[in-house]
Amino acid sequence: MFDSILIANRGEIACRIIRTARAMGIRTIAVYSEADRGALHVDMASDAVEIGPAPSAESYLNQEAILAAIEETGAEAVHPGYGFLSENAEFAETLDDAGVTFIGPPINAINLMGDKIRSKQAAREAGVPVVPGFADPVTNGAEAQKIAAEIGFPVMLKASAGGGGKGMRLVNTAAEVAEALESCISEAEASFGDGRVFIEKYITNPRHIEIQVLADTHGNTIHLGERECSIQRRHQKVVEEAPSPFVNEELRAEMGSRAVALAEAVDYVSTGTVEFIADQNHEFYFLEMNTRLQVEHPVTEFVTGLDLVEQMIRIAAGEKLEIAQSDVTINGWAMEARVYAEDPVRGFLPAIGRLTRYKEPMSGVFGTDKSVRIDSGASEGDTISRYYDPMIAKLITYGISRDAAIAKMRRALDEFIIAGVTHNVDFLAALMGHPRFQSGALTTNFISEEFGDRFIPGDTTHPQPKILAAVAGVLHGIIEARRARIAPRSRDGMAAARESLPLGDQWVVILNYSHYPVRLTETNGDAVVLVDGERFVISGSWSPEQDLFSGAVNGEDICIQVDRNATGFQFRHLGFLADIRILRPLAAEMLDRMPEKIAADTSNLVLSPMPGMVVSIDVQKGQEVRMGDKVAVIEAMKMENQLFAECDGTVAIIHCLPGDSVDVDQVIMEFE
Repeated sequence: MFDSILIANRGEIACRIIRTARAMGIRTIAVYSEADRGALHVDMASDAVEIGPAPSAESYLNQEAILAAIEETGAEAVHPGYGFLSENAEFAETLDDAGVTFIGPPINAINLMGDKIRSKQAAREAGVPVVPGFADPVTNGAEAQKIAAEIGFPVMLKASAGGGGKGMRLVNTAAEVAEALESCISEAEASFGDGRVFIEKYITNPRHIEIQVLADTHGNTIHLGERECSIQRRHQKVVEEAPSPFVNEELRAEMGSRAVALAEAVDYVSTGTVEFIADQNHEFYFLEMNTRLQVEHPVTEFVTGLDLVEQMIRIAAGEKLEIAQSDVTINGWAMEARVYAEDPVRGFLPAIGRLTRYKEPMSGVFGTDKSVRIDSGASEGDTISRYYDPMIAKLITYGISRDAAIAKMRRALDEFIIAGVTHNVDFLAALMGHPRFQSGALTTNFISEEFGDRFIPGDTTHPQPKILAAVAGVLHGIIEARRARIAPRSRDGMAAARESLPLGDQWVVILNYSHYPVRLTETNGDAVVLVDGERFVISGSWSPEQDLFSGAVNGEDICIQVDRNATGFQFRHLGFLADIRILRPLAAEMLDRMPEKIAADTSNLVLSPMPGMVVSIDVQKGQEVRMGDKVAVIEAMKMENQLFAECDGTVAIIHCLPGDSVDVDQVIMEFE
């Protein structure tokens, strides 16, 4: 076994690898950029070496700097995690030449499976069904239009070296082909240094199913069942689960055997994932093979009981697999949600900022509930920068059934507190509560079909808003007790609430403009509140210093995030964001008579929706534009985002040039 491993990565996956290596008694070496000097993975590792400036091209992708760190520390092996150099055959070969073990597959397998064109050819030869399409690279719009028409719309343009949704475009008509191809090539070159793009048929209403494989150097290859990754946005996974509600035992065996056949055909070693898309008739087609550890590997670990990072390390050290295919069993259900720094209101665009508050779910942090796990590389006070992927954490839950895993996830999301940077926790909570998601009727179009291109927590509907009103009334009572000095700080909060709201006292809870009359009635140890005539018994504890109310309403467990502000509270619960004011009835009536504030009209401005770099300005000063015309392109996280005019007009002022860095809401141009 290795004495030391260098982790050529950062963030949550670096922390994840360190935890397993530490448990195995292996010394770990972290590498870090200038931007990551205070990062969690640096603190966790046995040793750490700085490898360059913040941009990944100058640090985490800088092979010379990483090799220098290996030489300095005497690392015997390198684990690449995912992303960065994890599927770079040149890096693996360089390590091999230096006598350092690459914890991953052989160089030939990386090369073959990393090329989406050649990998499809290999899959065909191994007897794995593939999506109909044109396997050779396409270079110009006219050629692409002709090929797409022959295949039949809709089609998907894909970068051959792509991954993570980069260099991919769905095309529905011939008129869209040329522009989509140009954008794909540009994005692929920027992300992978390889602008080759191919075209394949788009499967309508597909499900994304992937099979985890394990292979050692002794000729043993097995699969560990499937994961469903159909909940995606812009071809990037958001929620994953294992097993899949779509896959039965027969289909699992068939997909598993095909995945194993492909792995054996390319002499694969280590962990790997064979990805398929499946149609509603349970026909499946090879999509790609990821020659690395997947982001979503924890769900497989939960249902199989195996540590995949440990398996990778043991295989790389030459050990034989200790389990056979017949030993693999799938027990229970696991769910993973990716917590991103992104702005759901702005179409889920990446966000940056400082984590002024970061509190992971209590059950996951302190281990009181082993069915909740958080894989994160973040700590309170850290900065989410524009240089790296915006994922903050992965939240994974386990249950004996799918419903149980979802219930655990909903509770954990309610406990997850993030402030200082916009995030998608509310969206994930709303998704978990969606009836279609809970039924398992998933496709890769689920998010676009059910939520559209953005999500506004305040516009969603809470299933029982009166519960929130009742809790708000009780918390308000606790605050009033504190103000009136009715009870000392150590006194029970519910008792304070009862004393501050005498029987029959009237209040109005204004919850997102809806009014709920609240009155305290008889008590029997707990607070009993009437909300518009409906009775609620509330138990639990809370003080104004706490940001979570954890208790029960009418005997049902509940957890609500509570932010106090100048006029009341802001509650977060089940993906619902509630702005709450509590007033006397007369004051509430007067509030309704106040004139509504009209928002300023900014339709004549083109604002940057995210921090990034201006790739192009597609109009000139004095040019007339119509609503919907493309006017600029902004790049963020190596993905290009087109900006469109929101009204007809004439370009009056252009504030930015290609190559300029811009912040969110920075004015790009003005119309007149």
